[in-house]
Amino acid sequence: MTLPPAIERERVLEGEVLGPETEAERELRERLNFLAWLLDSSIPIPGTRFSVGLDAVIGLFPFIGDLIGVAASSYILAEANRMGVGKAILARMAFNVAIEGVIGIVPLFGDIFDAAWKANVKNVRLLNAWAEQPHETQRASRLFLAVLTLALIAFFAACGFLTYLLVRWLIS
Repeated sequence: MTLPPAIERERVLEGEVLGPETEAERELRERLNFLAWLLDSSIPIPGTRFSVGLDAVIGLFPFIGDLIGVAASSYILAEANRMGVGKAILARMAFNVAIEGVIGIVPLFGDIFDAAWKANVKNVRLLNAWAEQPHETQRASRLFLAVLTLALIAFFAACGFLTYLLVRWLIS
């Protein structure tokens, strides 16, 4: 009996042999897929092709709802860490949760953004991609982090320059 290629090959990441995915890991990924669906897409909006999840509904409760949503999203991140997902992918997943949490705090707009962003679905897709092709997902995540780092540096430089201009204008 030959195993499917995805199971037969060994997963190697950052010099560590992870071996083929176990049945327990596969079941965990299925549970995380269900949780992501429940949190982000389980409630269809009548008359549209859009759906929202419990995360968006809970987020309607100011502050505490957003904290509960971020905690639920962090569970997926924690399980990915336990599975051995690389640091670059975990950072990308954490970025998705952080964006959801920070923007989600803004009343109404944050709830609409949260319903559209679907951080949990994005994170489970990253986890599934890692399980199937660890090298490619790791490389893409490293590129994402490099671009994000450059964008943050540019943002802080622009903020510094604008602060300089503002101070100069106030002094003159």
